Amino acid sequence: MADESKKPEQETATDSGSAPAKEAGGTDAPAANAATLEAQVVELTDRLLRAHAEMDNLRKRTERDKEDTAKYAISKFARDVLSVGDNLQRATAAVPAGAAEEDPALKALIDGVTLTEREFLNVLERHGVRRINPEGEPFNPHQHQAMTEVENRDVAPGTVVQVYQPGYILEDRVLRPAMVVVAKGGAKPAKEEKPSEGAADTA
Repeated sequence: MADESKKPEQETATDSGSAPAKEAGGTDAPAANAATLEAQVVELTDRLLRAHAEMDNLRKRTERDKEDTAKYAISKFARDVLSVGDNLQRATAAVPAGAAEEDPALKALIDGVTLTEREFLNVLERHGVRRINPEGEPFNPHQHQAMTEVENRDVAPGTVVQVYQPGYILEDRVLRPAMVVVAKGGAKPAKEEKPSEGAADTA
């Protein structure tokens, strides 16, 4: 009788001892699942942001390429026709000074060549091509090609004193650099002007 009365109590104690373990196990599983899902959400969000950034960069590159194509599509053609302008300029430069005034036929020819050259340049400018003739300007290595240097103390060092061949620019790109002669030496030093200034003050 005593043993039988103890069994229900033992069973009750055993059941009550195992119940917390199940609850604990049940609580850990949802927490682990939540952490896994949160990590996946973070990873997917990062991938989505990266994909958006890549698409935005691709769109910008595409727009930039499209603009460049529209602006510089005629580069090859423009470079090929530059020699036409050179020949027109050489034709007028080859006529001796005063010869056109003495010969009406020659003058008419030169006027026609000059008008043709002017119209040629106008057509180029309408398509974004501009002639550069930098005589008297500072030397720009991005737009000019120095053929030689000459001693010239009347201008600042690095000044273009002569243009062998004009250059051309398409929008902001150089189609052909201008071939130039650059001055070296420079203007007279400023200290040489001081005595005259002093004399003026004394006077």
